[in-house]
Amino acid sequence: MSKVKIELFTSPMCPHCPAAKRVVEEVVSEMPNDVDVEYINVMENPQKAVEYGIMAVPTIVINGDVEFIGAPTKEALIEAIKRRL
Repeated sequence: MSKVKIELFTSPMCPHCPAAKRVVEEVVSEMPNDVDVEYINVMENPQKAVEYGIMAVPTIVINGDVEFIGAPTKEALIEAIKRRL
């Protein structure tokens, strides 16, 4: 079974990014064999955000598709991951 790749785009000034990071970390702790996570600071890596057309953070990209803009609920993120497994 292949892993689902999550890319979490954040910025240091973003007030909602810590909540999104917490949700991602909780899901990863529950599904460690199913998920690979990459945290991307848009200030340090703006080109990656441009590639996906990301205009706001936090944004969660799953397997190359922009899935959530803003912090999702844990349940919504788990559901999105399960659809791709």
